[in-house]
Amino acid sequence: MIRLGLVVAEFNASVTEPMADAARDAAATADGDVEVTTELSVPGSYDTPLAADRLARRDDVDAVAVVGAIVTGDTDHDRVIGDATARALTRVSLDRDTPVTFGVSGPGMSGAEARERVEKGAEAVNAAVEMVRTLP
Repeated sequence: MIRLGLVVAEFNASVTEPMADAARDAAATADGDVEVTTELSVPGSYDTPLAADRLARRDDVDAVAVVGAIVTGDTDHDRVIGDATARALTRVSLDRDTPVTFGVSGPGMSGAEARERVEKGAEAVNAAVEMVRTLP
């Protein structure tokens, strides 16, 4: 049984809720026994690394899939958030020796473009499962 933690950013919920649904569906239809055992909702993508770290510390979580959406605004804030989030999630994965996958759409896209990419939720789960199966 592969036990996944799922972290879902609430900001841009019109994107992240369908992404989370896609993530859950991917886990339910994966080859073999895959289950989302723990799910945490956080305010936004920038907040996902701490939640991912908490889940990656748990003995009952084999990998963590993170979903979120960072859309373009009037400034470069989306790029700053995207870069900081990606770096922090990578650090969690390496520090905890636990796969943490990045199912975050953006930066650099509109809300409509992000809504067209809800499959990123499923991709994050599929990558997490593949990492657990690949790593010894």
